[in-house]
Amino acid sequence: MARTRMVRRWRRNMEVLDDTEYTTMLATLSEGSVRRNFNPYTDIDWDSPEFAVVDNDKRWILPATDPLGRHPWYQAQPVERQIEIGKFRQANVAKVGLQFELILIRGLMNYASWLPNGSPEYRYCLHESVEECNHTMMFQEMVNRIGADAPGMPRVLRWLSPFIPLIAGPLPIPFFFGVLAGEEPIDHTQKMVLREGKSLHPIMERVMAIHVAEEARHISFAHEYLRKRLPHLPRRQRFLLSLHVPIVMRVLCQAIVVPPRSFWKEFDIPREVRKELFFRSPESRQFLRDMFGDVRMLCADTGLMNPIAKLMWRICKIDGPPSRYRSEPQRGHVVAAA
Repeated sequence: MARTRMVRRWRRNMEVLDDTEYTTMLATLSEGSVRRNFNPYTDIDWDSPEFAVVDNDKRWILPATDPLGRHPWYQAQPVERQIEIGKFRQANVAKVGLQFELILIRGLMNYASWLPNGSPEYRYCLHESVEECNHTMMFQEMVNRIGADAPGMPRVLRWLSPFIPLIAGPLPIPFFFGVLAGEEPIDHTQKMVLREGKSLHPIMERVMAIHVAEEARHISFAHEYLRKRLPHLPRRQRFLLSLHVPIVMRVLCQAIVVPPRSFWKEFDIPREVRKELFFRSPESRQFLRDMFGDVRMLCADTGLMNPIAKLMWRICKIDGPPSRYRSEPQRGHVVAAA
């Protein structure tokens, strides 16, 4: 009997046609995907001379918004070494992005396969999957052009990646929190780099601009999906989820933002520099907290920020004030970096 009630509740949560505001939002996002979308091989002129990757191009030097780029050890390196490290670092960030989006695509396909006929979520999930497929091609082309053999995510996460999407159907709420744990750090970092105004290589600048533009829809959908469903969860489930969310945010952020072990060995970066970068110095700790202002706002608005949850956010070192609105710029942080 309990199992039957659970299945009925789960199926009822799949029905969204009675929520006019939510379905209107889905229609707006879907129409936005139709009106404004990007193709990695028509919107980026990869063979243009200005997109060529050449040696000694100072535009590959890491910006001050990057934790490694602003560290004295990196800034003390010869220019050629800074360029070499910067190219590998940017290639690995792109590789991590495409690996995460491959997980997301498989999860969205899994979730869409459970949706009832007529669901507007089905159409949007397919639109997002198409855009994410384009992003993976764009990121991989960037990695290929740079020429660095970047591994991307840590090996353990790559091994687990085939199994993570399986939870999207039966456990969509934890899955979409995992989506935010991957999307928010990448989106936040890319926006900071673009806002800094530093001269970037055209490949990196164009790829980031396209990704940020389309990722805004994807993050918006994940936020609104969770806002609709979280208030209807039983109190016990909401409490357990409130403790689960900061742990997932910190673990996935660590896997996405921190370079793999091969990176540190490749460039013989001292161990103490690595520890200071991720995340012992005050600047790096603030950088870590700033990534999840929007998620803290979501949790506060949906009742997931209880006193014990706040303690968990603090233990995970990603606590702080929630954003006042989505994508609120961290102005003080940008000024300090500049």
